[in-house]
Amino acid sequence: MDIIVMVGQLILGLTILVGLHELGHMLTAKWFGMRVEKYAIGFPPKVFSKKFGETEYMLGMIPLGGFVKISGMVDESMDTEALKEEPKPWEFRAKPAWQRLIVMMGGIIVNVITAIVIYIALTYNYGESYLPASEVRYGVVANEIGQDMGFETGDRVVAVNGKELEKFNDVYSMDALLGSNSYYTVERNGQMVDIQVPLDLMDQLADREDRMFFVQPRLPFRVGDVVAGSAADKAGLQDGDIITRVNGEDIQFFHEFQQAMQEHKGEAVSMTVKRNDKLIKLKTEVSEDGTIGFHSEPMLQYATRDYSLGESIPMGAEQAFGVLTAQVAGFGKIFRGEVSASKSLSGPIGITQLFPDTFNWYKFWSIVAMLSMVLAFMNFLPIPALDGGHVVFLTYEMISGRKPSDNFLENAQKVGMVLLLGLMAFAIFNDVFKLIF
Repeated sequence: MDIIVMVGQLILGLTILVGLHELGHMLTAKWFGMRVEKYAIGFPPKVFSKKFGETEYMLGMIPLGGFVKISGMVDESMDTEALKEEPKPWEFRAKPAWQRLIVMMGGIIVNVITAIVIYIALTYNYGESYLPASEVRYGVVANEIGQDMGFETGDRVVAVNGKELEKFNDVYSMDALLGSNSYYTVERNGQMVDIQVPLDLMDQLADREDRMFFVQPRLPFRVGDVVAGSAADKAGLQDGDIITRVNGEDIQFFHEFQQAMQEHKGEAVSMTVKRNDKLIKLKTEVSEDGTIGFHSEPMLQYATRDYSLGESIPMGAEQAFGVLTAQVAGFGKIFRGEVSASKSLSGPIGITQLFPDTFNWYKFWSIVAMLSMVLAFMNFLPIPALDGGHVVFLTYEMISGRKPSDNFLENAQKVGMVLLLGLMAFAIFNDVFKLIF
């Protein structure tokens, strides 16, 4: 069921994004009087189609893309027979270069606008919930990657790239992770220590299930909801209890409790809990996966900020273009050899894993907005068969005054299709490899 929920969200998200992307091409083409023969979401085999006027609207069974067929345009359909005739007034090739450029940019522009609108709506409706850096007064706990970087458990992060840290989550910002000379400043035993971010950090994080969390706040905690019928429930653990000892070992932070549970998987343990200023001793069974059946509540004060519509607009735009900046920085690291393409690029399986296994509207739209900017960026790459490839040729035509020949465009399209199919095959194989190994 978890897989079905994740795949369902992927299909819904891609259908929305591809539909809007292709809609951008279609509307701009019709605006300039071009004939749009087909508007398709998904690839054949055909599930549904209906013709309205000159355009056939189709839904395909394979929900990994879509296309718009515009008369007189060299595209992925490779329908070049009509190009041997003289251009008709309604054809793509008969229109001025600046109009054709706008049509090719139409999908990218719509994806950017979509991301901005979603981020604005999320900011306005949900505000921002965050953990102030000042609240992380007990410092951080560092996993293996964090320790290799130079972090020590108990360090208090005070700055990122020399800028004072206000929100703890900014520790994981793309500016820090993808910058060329990024560093953290931490307070350790009353002294300030700088910790450099290694160039291959993203590679290291890609190898771990906990991804970016190389350091996390040390969280004092209390017991939240207790799962009915669980070992915790049978032992008498209650909402609001504070666990202070496990098998005689003092417990203050949640990571210490998790470590104790991992050390005693499948065993019975004794616990001391504080309840209404009284200490109570309990015994419970630990499952084979190191849990006893309750949800923890952090005892740090999270902050929430609400935004007006006027404040949400620049915030939404900033979030959207922040994704774009991260994409550019990420590709730069790949081309410079600082990170591995195999660990950084994902196909359908990797994208599916971005979605949670339970449906949540906020998380769904957040991921869709991010993917919308990724789709815009990927389509803008100067590869023949992508929008960016067409943009390059049209820009050349506008500057030089000479249009590339139809034969050149056909061959470029073929090369682009081979590159795209190869990239897609690599991404899918890479997904399967990472899933297995």
